[in-house]
Amino acid sequence: MFLKWAAIFFVIAMAAGAMGFGGVAQGATEIAQILFYIFLAICGTFIVAGILLAEKLTS
Repeated sequence: MFLKWAAIFFVIAMAAGAMGFGGVAQGATEIAQILFYIFLAICGTFIVAGILLAEKLTS
């Protein structure tokens, strides 16, 4: 979900930048970055939790 919204805001930023709306493009870029970093944090958490859980289930 976060990655999808980050991609949407990235497209909005690219379109706004191409049309000359620098402020809108900068705002959309910042939102896209925040959402992407939240996605990475959640993904990393799930990977670590999966590794730890797999160790407990297999031992």
